[in-house]
Amino acid sequence: MIGRLKGLIDSFGEDYVILDVNGVGYVVNCSSRTLAHLPRPGEPATLAIETQVREDAIRLFGFLDKVERDWFRLLQSVQGVGAKVALALLSTLSADALAQAVAGQDKAMVARAPGVGPKLAARIVAELKDKAPAPGGASFAPAAAEGPAIPSAARDAISALCNLGYGRPQAQAAVSASLAALGPEADASALIRRGLKELAQ
Repeated sequence: MIGRLKGLIDSFGEDYVILDVNGVGYVVNCSSRTLAHLPRPGEPATLAIETQVREDAIRLFGFLDKVERDWFRLLQSVQGVGAKVALALLSTLSADALAQAVAGQDKAMVARAPGVGPKLAARIVAELKDKAPAPGGASFAPAAAEGPAIPSAARDAISALCNLGYGRPQAQAAVSASLAALGPEADASALIRRGLKELAQ
């Protein structure tokens, strides 16, 4: 599976970019928001990648960061939301705006995306209420009070704990406690180990 691509922008399509990686052109589907933030052809770019394998095709989806990719995955956990609708949502709303809509159960905001009717919007905000990260990337109280960005290692640790089967709120709380104990310079592996101990208590 491909998780990241780094190369030169070759060209753009309506909903994709061709990324030249060492002479190989990868067709990467992206939201319009992601496409708008990519550099011009010939310039370097790095995309977080989600690979979807089907019987008849392998498709690559590209994102500016892991947070956007996590939302793409999370949205598709809702019945009725496929890759096309997930990209439409990410084209209409930023990851933070999505988090705010889910946290506030704002069905109207979610329904602004093409292909998302009132019923589907209601299902999305209801099903993701306890799964979605808080606005800003994660619910770290100290960070919210003091203003610094959430360390990428902390986001990686939360994602890893979620992949192990823990709920996102529990993973966020465990990593938040680990971050407070180990300090902001702690790497992801240390936060994961400490987070597992926190969850075992």
